[in-house]
Amino acid sequence: ILSATGKLPRAVIACVGGGSNAIGLFHPFIGDEGVRLIGVEAGGCGDSLGKHAARFHSGKKSGGGRVGVLQGTMSYVLQDTNGQIATTHSISAGLDYSAIGPEHAFLHDSGRAEYTSASDAEALEGLRLCAKLEGIIPALETAHAILPAIRLARELPPDDAIIVNLSGRGDKDVQLVAELQHQ
Repeated sequence: ILSATGKLPRAVIACVGGGSNAIGLFHPFIGDEGVRLIGVEAGGCGDSLGKHAARFHSGKKSGGGRVGVLQGTMSYVLQDTNGQIATTHSISAGLDYSAIGPEHAFLHDSGRAEYTSASDAEALEGLRLCAKLEGIIPALETAHAILPAIRLARELPPDDAIIVNLSGRGDKDVQLVAELQHQ
């Protein structure tokens, strides 16, 4: 983007489940303080534990995740009051995970990255808009980042760039989306 526009993007934004695709996008920009790193977690279908997969989103009734250990890694984990790993929900299987990678925990705690969430309905709307306006059917995982990116773009000057990581193909999700539209 630097060679194409002559400047760095104002922000890079990606969906975050465990966080591998987002950290791949964030990594080249970590040292560039002028570039906002924005991760979008699965807001699911409600605020209660078991209805979302938003480890950092403290606006949830469950309070988001707490530091814990899952699969041998200490990070933020959605867990119940007894420390047991909580079930999660997301319309997208790739974001339906109780923990987040330790790199994201560090970026969050240091203030270098910011995290928000998008609900199942917002992800579906993001998928619809991307397909309609760009001719691209994004994966449901990626679709979580689209509406937050649009909201951010409305706040920025028109010549600022945002990179949205389209990390997957939506053809695998077409049947699910069609079924949800008929409910």
